[in-house]
Amino acid sequence: MAKVTIYTKEGCPFSTRAIEMLEEKGISYDEISITGSAERRAEMMAASGGHRTTPQILIDGEPLGGADDLEEADRAGRLASMLLAPAPAP
Repeated sequence: MAKVTIYTKEGCPFSTRAIEMLEEKGISYDEISITGSAERRAEMMAASGGHRTTPQILIDGEPLGGADDLEEADRAGRLASMLLAPAPAP
């Protein structure tokens, strides 16, 4: 199973929506809160290709995008295959 990382911000309804979707689907994830942390925000921006909004979701380190992108990948049937893809070698 691919590793899912989600950068979130306290009070962000899109972060909440994305986490709820992941949990409803039984998808394990690592959550990194950027609330009050310039260092974590910079980390998120570097990992996501410069995106500043939350959430930012990465699958095996590859940026997927935000909550809307997660939902679209699921609707299009791409999410399941992304999650089953083998993790890249270290």
